[in-house]
Parts: sequence; structure tokens; C-alpha cells
Amino acid sequence: MRSFLLLALSIIALNAADVALNTLTKAEAKEGWRLLFDGKSLDQWRGYKKDTLPDGWKVEADGSFCRTGGGDLVTKEQFDSFELSIEWKISPGGNSGIFYRATEAHGAIYESAPEMQVLDNTKHGDGKNPKTSAGANYALIPPPKDVTKPAGEWNQARLLVDGQRVEHWLNGEKLLEYTLGSPEWVELVKGSKFAGWSDYGKALKGHLGLQDHGDLVWYRNVKIRTPADVAEAKKKAKK
Repeated sequence: MRSFLLLALSIIALNAADVALNTLTKAEAKEGWRLLFDGKSLDQWRGYKKDTLPDGWKVEADGSFCRTGGGDLVTKEQFDSFELSIEWKISPGGNSGIFYRATEAHGAIYESAPEMQVLDNTKHGDGKNPKTSAGANYALIPPPKDVTKPAGEWNQARLLVDGQRVEHWLNGEKLLEYTLGSPEWVELVKGSKFAGWSDYGKALKGHLGLQDHGDLVWYRNVKIRTPADVAEAKKKAKK
């Protein structure tokens, strides 16, 4: 999987002003990217532990989708290694999160899934603690600095999961790198609010999730690629 991570780091920087929302460029398609949201429907998503989409998640006229209530959202598909690119916009004082490798064995998604924090660092109380600020591996590993844009503006996040190695990127800057299951990771979990949850961060494959934390949040340009997607794209390019 190391080769997948190296390839992921070569991602082309996108200029939102030049690329239509919720579409793939020719270069992205050749690199194995695919959409998890097309700007029109949330057909690739459903509610956590539900068969249907919660009523509180709505597609907006501007090509984003918004949480107004209804519970956490998860992808229908499950992923092990992947690269996710996603844009988020939070309301003033708002809180949300991007989960990965979520199982549905527990009552709440955060009992199994690690999280990349989505937050208004300025007006939400969690912004005062680096470990719970935007871009953090929530409640475990803080980002070295605040690179967020103000509430109401779009932030571009990338989440790379390559086997057990994970990277958090925000607005073009690499914030974190850690290894799930490593001695360092295990010690961090033992000293955290997750210590009592035996399955936390242990799944090798699971759903992506977007958190309903009771606040308005918007997402768009949700794109993903896996090692299989990259291999298939290479195969097509040779034909």
C-alpha cells in the first residue's frame, strides 16, 4: 500500500474557480478519482444504522449538501485504504466531523470510528483545545497550527488512509500523520475518552461518516479513490 500513499501525495491542486463543482477533471479521472456526491442526490449515502437517508440532510441549490438534523450520515460503501478529498463549510460556532472505518456495531458512530474534526475554531469552545480543533484527530492528536478559514467560508480537506497510516490535510497543508494500532496510538487512546470503547479505531474497513452535531454544516466536492480505483484507471489508460 506504500505505493498508493506515494501516488496520493502527487494529487493535482484544484482551482475551484476553474473546475465545475462536483465533477471530475480529465486528469482526476485518469488518476482513479470518483465522486461520492454529484451535486444532485445523496444516493451513495444513508443514515447511520439506517437503510434510508435522514430527512435532515438536504441537497442545496448551490451544489452543496447541508445538515439541518436527522443524525449522522454514512457511505453505503465501505473502504479500507483510500484518499478522500472533501470541502466543508461550518456555521458560526458550529461543530461536525469526518469519520472513517466506521462500523455499525454500536449505538454511536464515534464508538468505532476515528474522526477528523470539523469546527468553527473561533466561536466553538472546542477550538480552545488544539486536540479538539478543526483538522485534529479528534481528542487525540492536535494540528500544529490553525489553517482554517472563517465560519461561512469553504475549507478543503484531504484524508489519506493507507493501511494503518493516516494523514490529515487541510487547505493544502499537511497537519497530521499517525499509525493506527501503533504503541503511540494505543497509549493515546488509553488516556482519552475512548479508553472504554474496545473497538475504537480497530476496524480495518468501514464506512465514511459525516457527523450531525446539532449545527449547520455544508459539504461539497466529495471525491475518493482507492488502490483498486487507481489500478483500474491505469489499466484503462493502457488500452
